[in-house]
Amino acid sequence: MNWLMVIAGAVVGAPLRYLTDRAVQTRHDTVFPWGTFGVNIGACAGLGFLTGLASAAAVPQALQHLVGPGLCATLSTYSTFSFETVRLAETGARYFAAANAAVSVVAGLGTAYLATALAQAAVG
Repeated sequence: MNWLMVIAGAVVGAPLRYLTDRAVQTRHDTVFPWGTFGVNIGACAGLGFLTGLASAAAVPQALQHLVGPGLCATLSTYSTFSFETVRLAETGARYFAAANAAVSVVAGLGTAYLATALAQAAVG
């Protein structure tokens, strides 16, 4: 049953990542990969919130599998983040490459921490 929940989450997460990335990038006239940044931050928020809920209350294992390794893992993309950062550096946009690396890591960790705290506070 758990693997079915992971697959169900992935069926939503992977296309959602691609469609969100394309929608965001078409609205920004910059080389900075805002689409990838956005989906990665969203996945950090979702996984952080799930972690906070699971540590403060009983969350069904099926839901944990659906949202965690299913939806959030396929929504986020470390490989695309890495590729885009290297591509920025190779094309001379070194400032954007450094900003992408630093801001993505700091914002992702901060978002996960805040989402965890929010979920724990909400459950009380």
